[in-house]
Amino acid sequence: MGQHSPVPGYTVGPIQTALTSAAAPVTTSRLPPLNALRAFEAVARHRSFRKAADELFVTPAAVTHQIKALEEQLGVELFRRLPRGVELTPAAAAALPLFQRAFELLTRGVGELRDYGRTPHLTVKTTPTFASRWIMPRLHRFLAVYQGIDVRVLASGNMIRPTERPPGAEEAPESEPDLDIRFSNGRPAGEHVDLLFAVDIVPMCHPRLTRQGEHPLKTAADLRYHALLHGDTHIEDRTRSGWAQWLRHAGVTDVDPRRGLQFDHSTLALDAATDGLGVTLATPLFASDELARGDLVVAIPQAIRLDRAYYAITAAASVSRPEVVAFRKWLLEEAALDAKNAQGATEKKKRPRGGLRP
Repeated sequence: MGQHSPVPGYTVGPIQTALTSAAAPVTTSRLPPLNALRAFEAVARHRSFRKAADELFVTPAAVTHQIKALEEQLGVELFRRLPRGVELTPAAAAALPLFQRAFELLTRGVGELRDYGRTPHLTVKTTPTFASRWIMPRLHRFLAVYQGIDVRVLASGNMIRPTERPPGAEEAPESEPDLDIRFSNGRPAGEHVDLLFAVDIVPMCHPRLTRQGEHPLKTAADLRYHALLHGDTHIEDRTRSGWAQWLRHAGVTDVDPRRGLQFDHSTLALDAATDGLGVTLATPLFASDELARGDLVVAIPQAIRLDRAYYAITAAASVSRPEVVAFRKWLLEEAALDAKNAQGATEKKKRPRGGLRP
C-alpha cells in the first residue's frame, strides 16, 4: 500500500520508497565491516574460500564466517558452493567490479598520503613494444629536463581475449595509470585523449636475406620463399592482420598471410628479424637503431598505413598535476618531431639526384 506524500494527489509506492532510500547519503556507520568486504572481494576474485584465506592470512573458516555475516547483514546471497570452487550469484557478480574499483581507490588514496611531499612521480602504462621501442630510447631527454620527476613505466599486454574468459566473469579492473598509451582502432573514449601518431608498416629483414641464398628477397613475389614473422597474434580475424593487409595492397595472392612464426608482441618479431629468421612488418619508428646499425634493412620499400594508431589517454584525476602535464607535453612534442623527421625523409627521397631543379 502506498505511503502518504507531501505532494497532494501523489502516492509514494514501494519502488519510489526504495529508490529514495538508496539515494540517501551513505555514511561509514551504515557500511559492513571492512574485513568482511575484503573477504567478499577476495573470494569473488579467486572463486575460492581457501585462496582468499591464504591471501588475507586468515583461516578458511574465518572467511566463511565473514561472508555469512555479510550475507545476513545485506540480506542477499553472495556465493553458491560448487564441487570445484564457488559461483557468484548475479547480485555478487554485478557488485564485484564496484568493490574492486573501491579497493583500488583506497589503495591509491593511501599511496597519495604516503607520497605527499615526496618526489613528484607519474605512472605510464603502454604495450611492451611501445615501451621498449619508443619510450625507452627517448626517455633520457625527458629526464634530462625534469630531473626531479620519477617515472614508472608499466608494460603490459592483455593475454586473455574476451571470448576466453569464463562465462559470467568480468575483466578485473587494473590500477588506473596517469597516462595510458594505447594502440587503438579508432579514438578511445575519454575526455583527455591525444593522438600521437598513425602507424605505417613496411617489410624489414636482416640484410643477408636480400642478397644471399637461392631466392634473395628482391620483390614482393619473393616472399613466398621466406618465413613471415607475425607480431600481432592478438588479432583474431587474421584477414585484418598486418601481413594480410600488406599482401593485398601489394597485389600478392600466392602467399599465405597466416604462415610463418607467431609472436605475441611485435618487438619479438623485430628481434627475430634481426636474427635472420624471416621478414617482419614494422614501422621504422620502432626499428631506428637496427636500421641505423645495418642489422635490419627495408626489404621492399612499399608501406601501408594501418587502421590503428597510438593514442595517449590522461586520467581525469591526474590531468592537472604538473608532472603529468610535463610528460604529456613531452609526449606530444616527441611525436611531432617524429612526424617532422618522417616528412623530411619522404621529401628527401622525392628530391631528384644532383640537387633541386632550378
